[in-house]
Amino acid sequence: MSHVPASPGTSPFQPTYNSRDEAPQFVLPLVVRIERSAPPVRTDALETAARAVLVLLGDERAGGDGEWAEAVRNWQDARIRKVVRRARGAEWRRAEALPGITVSGASAEVRVFPPVPLDGWPKELAKLQVSGTELDDPEPPAAPGSGQPVLWLNPDLTMSAGKAMAQAGHGAQLAWWALSAEARAAWRAAGHPLAVRTAAPADWDRLTGSGLPVVRDAGFTEIAPGSCTVVADHPALR
Repeated sequence: MSHVPASPGTSPFQPTYNSRDEAPQFVLPLVVRIERSAPPVRTDALETAARAVLVLLGDERAGGDGEWAEAVRNWQDARIRKVVRRARGAEWRRAEALPGITVSGASAEVRVFPPVPLDGWPKELAKLQVSGTELDDPEPPAAPGSGQPVLWLNPDLTMSAGKAMAQAGHGAQLAWWALSAEARAAWRAAGHPLAVRTAAPADWDRLTGSGLPVVRDAGFTEIAPGSCTVVADHPALR
């Protein structure tokens, strides 16, 4: 998620590097349940993934002396990587048996796990598919509710559902970090309501220049490094 400008002559899709790459690298695994007979709706999957990240960040096991706290600290001290994999049937049941938290939306189920070393995924998760996670919205999503936090997606980028889920999670995390302790507590108590929507092209420059948290992708997959993917618009940050 972090970014520094690429050196002259660098390929536009070559990841950029900075001092955070020298730290041990951890990744936050998320698994979305996609059954053949009833796949989730795309926007609901994005919103559920974003809420799953917030639920983990606010879980008592992730802070203080909690059992996941060291892994979370190690993860946040390096690049904030998230990888979304998909599972169904027995794969999902095996994923559910691992320590983590399942968050449900209207049609989506996403399980988030404590961070793991980049090359140290549990075998039950390592063999799950990561590429090709594609979902659809049967109808355009409704406009966000008044006063609802919104994670605005870049209208000029095309991302797979899995990539967009990870980016929505980044946006939610940046909003969480930017909020006061009081605002975090209120958001958590309300169940982390949020919407994920694609911004209107005419609004994108205004959003990225508004001072709200902006996700800049590191460029490891799908899109060029430094691309602005999400603006996190929480009412408490305006």
